[in-house]
Amino acid sequence: MERRLAAILASDVVGYSKLMGSDEAGTLAHLKAHRAELFNPIIAEHNGRIIKLMGDGTLVEFASAVDAVNCALALQSALNQTNGPIRLRIGIELGDIIVEGEDIYGDGVNIAARLEAIAEPNGVCISNIVHQSVQTKINATFTSMGEQNLKNIDKPVRAWRWSEHSTQPHNIEKTAALAPADKPSVAVLPFDNMSGDKEQEYFVDGMVEDIITGLARINWLLVTARNSSFAYKGKPVDIKQAGRELGVRYILEGSARKVSNRVRITGQLIEAETGGHVWAERYDRTFDDIFALQDELTMNVVAAIEPSLRQAEIERVKRKRPDNLDAYDLVLRAIPFVYPAMPEEAAQALPLLEKALELEPDYALAHGFAAWCHEIILARGGGHEENRLGAVRHAHAAIAHGRDDAIALSLGGFAIGMVAHDRDAADQAFEAALSLSSSCALTYILGSIISALAGDADRGIEWGERALRLSPFDPMNYGTWFSIAFGRFQREEYEAAGAAAQKVFQANPYWSTAHLLLAATQIKLGRTDAARAAAARVLELEPGFSISDFCAVFDIHPLIATPLSNALKEAGLPE
Repeated sequence: MERRLAAILASDVVGYSKLMGSDEAGTLAHLKAHRAELFNPIIAEHNGRIIKLMGDGTLVEFASAVDAVNCALALQSALNQTNGPIRLRIGIELGDIIVEGEDIYGDGVNIAARLEAIAEPNGVCISNIVHQSVQTKINATFTSMGEQNLKNIDKPVRAWRWSEHSTQPHNIEKTAALAPADKPSVAVLPFDNMSGDKEQEYFVDGMVEDIITGLARINWLLVTARNSSFAYKGKPVDIKQAGRELGVRYILEGSARKVSNRVRITGQLIEAETGGHVWAERYDRTFDDIFALQDELTMNVVAAIEPSLRQAEIERVKRKRPDNLDAYDLVLRAIPFVYPAMPEEAAQALPLLEKALELEPDYALAHGFAAWCHEIILARGGGHEENRLGAVRHAHAAIAHGRDDAIALSLGGFAIGMVAHDRDAADQAFEAALSLSSSCALTYILGSIISALAGDADRGIEWGERALRLSPFDPMNYGTWFSIAFGRFQREEYEAAGAAAQKVFQANPYWSTAHLLLAATQIKLGRTDAARAAAARVLELEPGFSISDFCAVFDIHPLIATPLSNALKEAGLPE
């Protein structure tokens, strides 16, 4: 086989079947004229080689990515100046191809064809490697589409798009730049309706409005009002310019496409100043109940964006000078030390949180994370009475000062439940958090842990699974799988409990509780050697561990404490 690197251009006529259905002879005549008068000469001018014609589709090979992209832009520009019915979608990939006679095969060909399928009518869609190759060498602006899951392509492909409007000047009336907000800020631009069906405009706009409302419930986030962001509806947008005009750090944009009874929503969150991607996702759903679908997609988008935004803010604060940090910055610097739930790291977070509270004594979020730090040290770091008192004190402060902060309420409720063993107060805090933000994944994660330990297997599993749906890549998902494993263990569903325990370990291998769950489930599954290995790892990570202390510290319900203790004793852990 002969292999070589090539840029592959795949093109397709927009609405070809419909054109053929209404005027077969006329469409074929237009297509023949298009190829003879425009397509073939422009391909030759840019050093392309036509590999094959497939009805309305064409595959072209180029030795240069720059030639391929310039050729695509020239084709679309020429077609936009004609009055004929022929309009193209074009996709371009740069990759290794297999040459067999006059034909070519390979991933480069397949990806180019899939990129063409997601290009806009009259537009061009290119892969990230093509964009990197041409971005400083062509006179055109491409907008990132984020990671795209392409049909029959194993891994997501980051894609970039160009439309006929991309190089036209921005024409929003208000172009004066606003001063950036002094807190995290986002504008949600109107999503593009890619269906070609004006009736779906209401669905798309309604969903965007609901996303704006959902994000506005995040108390640490400033969200641009609908009237300001919808001024960009139907207009080409330069993300960096929109960020300056609206005075925001982040821009959320997206599109919706309805085909038959299915709808596809894509969204991408972009840091306006740098143009870098913070988050991108695609959702495919059946279009049955329009209002239920709108609610589900809104909840998923808001839930996914919150942790992504927080991580982006953490990365931004890392770039600031240590002598220029305010209370909010100090909390962000502390968070990465808290999420692993390891006592040594929690001890590093506490001084940052205490400094934040010196600057703002009523800062609910700082109190919430401080409560969690004390709980971690108390539970797994041989903590003392001062940690128990510190956890309870900061938890009460988080709840008292965090009536508008779902995260602070959740952290306070968790610490109250874990340390003070007041499950009723914990539940009240979780319910208050969900009334503020029904898509707060952390509330479901922490609430699922409290429920599982209290012997409520059903709610522990239900809330854990809901957290996974809302935030599948959450850094706290080791807690989610812990709850599911605990619940399955209580139900005596040991195979499922063991699988969930493995997920705990995979998410946080240095968390001693992950290995404890592995030890217990492996005993129940008759895998004694694996159970003893997991038990040994528990003692490595937590040398002073005892089963009785573990059950007492976490106030585990007898329904699960007894079978769990017996399994742990059999695995070799000390009573």
